[in-house]
Amino acid sequence: MSVVLHWFLPTSGDGRTIVERFHASKERGADTPREPDIDYLAQVAQAAERNGFAGVLTPTGTWCEDAWLTTAALIARTSTLKFLVAFRPGVLSPTLAAQMAATYQRISRGRLLVNVVTGGDDVEMNRYGDWLDHDQRYARTDEFLQVVRSVWAGDPVDFTGEHYRVTGATLRRAPSPTPEIYFGGSSDAALPVAARHADVYLTWGEPPADVADKIAKVRSLAGGRPIRFGVRLHTISRDTSAEAWAVAEKLLSAVDPEQVAKSQEQLRASGSVGQQRMVALHGGDLSRGVRGLEIHPGLWAGIGLVRGGAGTALVGSHAEVADLVEEYHSAGVEEFVLSGYPHLEEAYWFGEGVRPILASRGLL
Repeated sequence: MSVVLHWFLPTSGDGRTIVERFHASKERGADTPREPDIDYLAQVAQAAERNGFAGVLTPTGTWCEDAWLTTAALIARTSTLKFLVAFRPGVLSPTLAAQMAATYQRISRGRLLVNVVTGGDDVEMNRYGDWLDHDQRYARTDEFLQVVRSVWAGDPVDFTGEHYRVTGATLRRAPSPTPEIYFGGSSDAALPVAARHADVYLTWGEPPADVADKIAKVRSLAGGRPIRFGVRLHTISRDTSAEAWAVAEKLLSAVDPEQVAKSQEQLRASGSVGQQRMVALHGGDLSRGVRGLEIHPGLWAGIGLVRGGAGTALVGSHAEVADLVEEYHSAGVEEFVLSGYPHLEEAYWFGEGVRPILASRGLL
């Protein structure tokens, strides 16, 4: 069983330090010298394509550019790269989402993947006019995906639920191929929805044993329904382990205690169970130093001190990073959504350094 590699499109900006981004923040990080204009994002997308990544995840939120519009603009500037478009189901109707996806599949010739982000941060969701609580949002997502999948199937759809009521919902033409649904969430409300609807269940980069436990839970809830599993991680891969950890040290040295304190205050207030699990990995403790934040051999939690969402990185020589990818793969992970600072350069470090090793081991 091989792995599928994806990269990340930094639509909130990029730089040589950790770009501070989390849903509750109204500001961009202290150091984002590379604006997310379409020409720079095209460079990142083309680098991902050149280095053998299957697709790029594009985030959603008021802190970044719109994922649908940005990636649509990049279709013509790439050839084979798929776009994993993140969106929030609570801010548009399921019929419209199904229609957008179908149109996107046709104009991209089948290069759309969808990442359904239910949203666990009340501050961010309230900006969109969404006032449902955490568990209600997952219940709504469950209904949303029932409608979307039914509309994609081609027959007119009538549906009445607690959150949606549609009559005769249909499309001019169903998408071909049907876009795969990527779905994340760590709470008790999220896991059953993932088990029912996800083609790929995504989790942030906890240690492999914890990821394996989560995979087992979702697989059990799926009751035999086919589902794949993916993990979201950053990477710092260099020719030697010492070089890689020196890069991690440089990233950490650019973070000041005030920035960490401000970030952690907002991250701890998040209603996302997954975010709380990320925070618990490092405890917001900058004083632990670079190697003190190594929570599993080669897995570094330093990024999560100031960045929300994915907060861990694979750090080491190319062979060591490949070893850790293989360890996650042994735990049940088939898809890896990766990133690094800056995203343009790190796509080459991983693509030229780690990818050949994975191929030599029969993982690609």
